[in-house]
Amino acid sequence: MHQKMWNLVSLPVNHKVVGCKWVFRVKENIDGSINKYKVRLVANRFHQVVGFDFHKTFSPVIQPVTIHIISTVALSFGWKLFQLDVKNAFLNGILEEIVYMHQPLGFEVANKSQVYKLNKALYRLKQAPRQWFNCL
Repeated sequence: MHQKMWNLVSLPVNHKVVGCKWVFRVKENIDGSINKYKVRLVANRFHQVVGFDFHKTFSPVIQPVTIHIISTVALSFGWKLFQLDVKNAFLNGILEEIVYMHQPLGFEVANKSQVYKLNKALYRLKQAPRQWFNCL
């Protein structure tokens, strides 16, 4: 809610609703002790229909030969290589399509007929990787 991921609206006629669920995970230290508890809200992407909820998908994949070439060029010129890891990457992509999601458990309001209109991509949406790549 702080990131303005969604707006609570009434479901328009002829629109499908994507389900969602909470995914819980326990992060452990090397010695097996609990480091922290993590939770993530994810969309049920199997409810999405091509051409209705999304138009294109995208899966950025790098070939191993590309990594070898970049490493060789960097080594030849004495360049430093850095790795980039972005936390909550998919949550930064602005959605182009209109996607409605059921109210997640714990975020229900009195009017159960209302749904959340997503403003930003959510984990497991089929268009989330493409939107993140466009944002990057």
